[in-house]
Amino acid sequence: MEDIQIEGPAQSRVRVIPLGGVGEVGKNITCFEYGDDIILVDVGLGFPTADMYGVDLVIPDITYLQDKLDRIRAIFLTHGHEDHIGALPYLLPQLGIQLPLYCTRLTAGLVRVKLKERKLVEGAQIHVVSPDDVIQAGPFKVEFFRVSHSVPDGVGLAITCPAGLIVHTGDFKFDQTPVDGKVTEFGKLAEIGNRGVDLLMSDCVHVESPGMTPSEAVVTQAFDQIFRDAEGRIIVATFASLISRVQQVLDTAYKYGRKVAPLGRSLENNVAMARDLGYLDIPENTLIKAGEAANQHPLQIAYVVTGAQGEPMAVLSRIANKEHKTLSIQPGDTVIISATPIPGNETSVGRIINSLVRQGANVIYSAIQRVHVSGHASQEELKLMINLVKPRYVMPIHGEPRHLALYGKLAQNLGYDAANILTMDNGKVAEFGPDFGGITGTVPAGPIFVDGATVGDIGDVVIKDRGILARDGILMIVLVADAESGLLAGSVDVVSRGFVYIREAGELLDYVRSRVEEQFNQEDLLADRPATIKQVKDFVGDLLYAQVKRRPVVMPLIMKI
Repeated sequence: MEDIQIEGPAQSRVRVIPLGGVGEVGKNITCFEYGDDIILVDVGLGFPTADMYGVDLVIPDITYLQDKLDRIRAIFLTHGHEDHIGALPYLLPQLGIQLPLYCTRLTAGLVRVKLKERKLVEGAQIHVVSPDDVIQAGPFKVEFFRVSHSVPDGVGLAITCPAGLIVHTGDFKFDQTPVDGKVTEFGKLAEIGNRGVDLLMSDCVHVESPGMTPSEAVVTQAFDQIFRDAEGRIIVATFASLISRVQQVLDTAYKYGRKVAPLGRSLENNVAMARDLGYLDIPENTLIKAGEAANQHPLQIAYVVTGAQGEPMAVLSRIANKEHKTLSIQPGDTVIISATPIPGNETSVGRIINSLVRQGANVIYSAIQRVHVSGHASQEELKLMINLVKPRYVMPIHGEPRHLALYGKLAQNLGYDAANILTMDNGKVAEFGPDFGGITGTVPAGPIFVDGATVGDIGDVVIKDRGILARDGILMIVLVADAESGLLAGSVDVVSRGFVYIREAGELLDYVRSRVEEQFNQEDLLADRPATIKQVKDFVGDLLYAQVKRRPVVMPLIMKI
């Protein structure tokens, strides 16, 4: 597909542009554009993969929107998970702090917690909606329908504009016994489907699983058995926004005479917010502060902590690395990892499990017991959604390339032609109208890296260099040049870090030193310093590869005396 940016759609068409969340799991954001008006659905973040050295978070690239900010009418949020709201603290100042945000009550609470951490909540325009509400944003009429997910208050969207009707499922499954007792609104979905839906944008990340996704009630049963049999403290690691899972821990702990202490700033803040809004039903004297937990008998305490995805700075990682200030593993502790690793996080989660086991913990995770179930629809639920909505076109979202492809096959099995199944990439533009549906071009889209306090200051080149540093180390070549002649004055210094152990590789470094002196002895090092640095870098790189088949980062430094 040619990389073009179309100036504007035909007036009778609506444009759908995923700027994140397609072909990946995370950083969900979709732009809907009709004429001069734009709305956005979700503003999420992604977690770094193992090869993104030093990166803390990944957020969407919104370059496409930068010259259209005055055309954005509103942001609609489907639910409160990080991959759907987590980029708001970073992108809302760019999009416009006064931009209306529409979301359900718990999602609004989770958003406020995130914005408060970055001192943005005072100016934010957060509007709480219910599944019965209809919001008009420019030419877009947005209706909400309740869906079951692993966090309460999730919704999907029915978006109507003069070009047609689009249904965005949000993250969903058809759980008949959800923790909060609120099932997906089947009747409303069927009613929307009877109006004539042009496009269904469907969550597809669990499409590899046949049948139906198990209910959250299965987790309650697993917790009951674990809490009953545990012989020491219990530590449950989960997502900070997974309020339903916290409720399950509270209920089970109360049943077996344990108190519950949340640990981790984001989790503690979310629990306090959910308690204040009434989304947590806390049994009497069950919830305590982390500081009080140390005084409890091991059989009377359970912790809920952050870090189920192996995040380096989260509580579980610090416990596993023996770096947490107040909590360390004791023999007999039971650790429950109540989450499935996001693709790319499997290695870091596995490393944490191994470390906890070595320290004497009994570690229980989803591969060996049902301590977590997916919040996403399996194959039969995905089929049911299609059959309820009856769209002309389907577009799988919220999945990696293999998920998108499998969803396409699933839709074909339901009778859809390949031309009516739109498999997108981030940045692809799809247009829909009464007589048209298809992909028409692309716009800029990609990852922006959050690294400490910096956002977007590092790119692929820096990440690649960090990978080389981690794998092959660094070699500094220090050349001293005479200020008048520019010629080499004295011997070359070679400094190695992470490449070879100097005491055992003296011959190699001496060889590099002598060859550099021989090669550049008659060169004017100062005449064109950048060119000389490149020459030294290339020369030493080729030299080292010929000797040891490795390419460390070579950093030449020319000093003048």
